[in-house]
Amino acid sequence: MSATVTSKIIETRVYEGQKPGTSGLRKAVRVFMQEHYTENFIQAILQALGEQLPGSTLVVGGDGRYYGKEAVGKIIRIAAANGVKKLIIGQNGILSTPAVSTIIRKYKTQGGIVLTASHNPGGPDADFGIKFNCENGGPAPDHVTNKIYEITKTLKTYKIAPDVNVDIDKIQNTTIQVDGNPFTIDVIDSVNDYLEHMKNIFDFSSIKTLLQGSNARPPFNVLINAMNGVTGPYIRRIFSTELGVDDSSIVNATPLEDFGGLHPDPNLTYAKDLVNAMKNGPYDFGAAFDGDGDRNMILGKKAFFVTPSDSLAVLAANLNSIPYFKKTGVKGYARSMPTGAAVDRVAAKNGIKLYEVPTGWKYFGNLMDAGHLSLCGEESFGTGSDHIREKDGIWACLAWLSVIASLETSVEEILLKHWQTYGRNFFTRYDYENCNSEAANKMMQHIESEIQKPDFVGSKLTSEGKTYIVKLGDNYSYVDPVDGSQASKQEVLALLFVYILIAMKMIQHI
Repeated sequence: MSATVTSKIIETRVYEGQKPGTSGLRKAVRVFMQEHYTENFIQAILQALGEQLPGSTLVVGGDGRYYGKEAVGKIIRIAAANGVKKLIIGQNGILSTPAVSTIIRKYKTQGGIVLTASHNPGGPDADFGIKFNCENGGPAPDHVTNKIYEITKTLKTYKIAPDVNVDIDKIQNTTIQVDGNPFTIDVIDSVNDYLEHMKNIFDFSSIKTLLQGSNARPPFNVLINAMNGVTGPYIRRIFSTELGVDDSSIVNATPLEDFGGLHPDPNLTYAKDLVNAMKNGPYDFGAAFDGDGDRNMILGKKAFFVTPSDSLAVLAANLNSIPYFKKTGVKGYARSMPTGAAVDRVAAKNGIKLYEVPTGWKYFGNLMDAGHLSLCGEESFGTGSDHIREKDGIWACLAWLSVIASLETSVEEILLKHWQTYGRNFFTRYDYENCNSEAANKMMQHIESEIQKPDFVGSKLTSEGKTYIVKLGDNYSYVDPVDGSQASKQEVLALLFVYILIAMKMIQHI
C-alpha cells in the first residue's frame, strides 16, 4: 500500500427502507450486495456522528457470516475518507457483540459498527445486518437511528478511499496518510479484551475447580455449543485454555459464513443437537449461543431446560456468588415486558428495585448508565449485566457456573429450591415465522377488542381442565425514567405474550 492515498466522492442513488430497528439494519445478503447499498448505509452512520466524526476511533467486527469481510473492507475505505482517525478491528473481522461493547468501553471510542444479523441464518441466500453501537457500548437509541435513516433518504454521494486495503486476517497496526491525515487500522486479537474482562468479573479458579473436580467432588461435565457462530474462538480460549475443559465438550466452535447450515438461535428447536446430546450423554450442564454471541440457552442434566425468565430470576437471587457484584452491589433488576415475572418475585423478596422495559437492550442501557440497574434479561434468551451495554451469552454461562460452584448442586436442584423459595412463574414462548401480515393484524385487532371489554379483567378462561383468572389487560407503553423518552404501540408484544392462551383460543375463529 502506498504511504499516501486520496479519497474520492462517489455519486449514488437513494435506497428506500434503510431504517434501522432496535438491532440495526437487517436485510437479505442480496440486498446489501446491491451497488452502493452498503456504502450508503455506512456513510449515513458516519455522517450521523456529526461533530464526533473527525478524529474519531471506532470498533469494527461481526459474527463471521457471509459478506462480513467484504463489508469490513468497505467500512475501512469509507471511514478513511470521512476523517475517522482509527479503526479497531477484530482479526478476520470477528468480534462478538458483547466483545464490541467491551472494547468500546475499555478504549473509550466513539462507538462501533457491528456486522451481524444475530440469530438469523447466514449464507449468500440468507441474512446480513449492520448495527451501530454508541460510545456507551450499547445499541444506538432512537434519536440516533432516526438520524441515520433521515440521512439515507437524501444521500446523493459518499466518500471513499478506494486504494486503502488491509489484510484483516493478520494482527497488525497500520497507519497511512489519507488526504494528508493519519489513518490507523489496528487489527487485534478478537478474544483478549473480552477474556480479560471476564476474569475481572468471575472467580475462574472456583469455576475451574468445579469443572475439573476435586477429592470431594467428581468433575462437572459441560457441553458448550457455539452453533458455528462467533463465540467459537471465545469458548475455546475460555473453556479449553483457561478452564481446562476437554475439546470434546466444545462443539461447533469454528465460525462459518453459513453457520454450517445451522440456524444459530439457541433454543429447543434450533439447538436440537445440544438437547439430544444432553439427554443421552453424561453431561451435567449445557449451553448454546447464537450467531453473534449475545443470546444463550442453559440446560441441566438430561436436558433439563431453564427458561430465559427463570434463568434471569435464579441469577438475580444468587448474584453474591459472583465477585463483580460483591464489589459493585446490586443496584436494580430489569426485564423486558414480554419476559415472565419470575424476577419480580426475587426483587420483591430482596427489596431491590425492578424495572419493566420494552424490547430492546438500549432501554436497559439507559438505566445502567444512570446507575439504576445491575442485572437484566429478555425472554428471547438474552441475559446481561452492567459490565457492558449488550446482552452477553458467555457471561450468562459463566454466571451460571459461578452459582453452581457456590451452591454445590445441580441445575435442576437449584431451580426446584428457587421455586420453593419464591414460587413459580410458568413461561412459554411461541415463534410464528413467515406469517401473513394481514391475517396476523386481523388476529391482533380481534384480541385487542376483546381485552378492552369492561368485564375482561377478572374473567375466567379454561383450557385442558384448568381455569385461569385474567389479572390484567393492557396495551403496554413505556416512559423512560432517565430521559423521558416514550415507547408506545407495544400492544402486539403485550397481547401475544401476556395473553397467549387467549390468542391460541381465538385464532381458531378468525
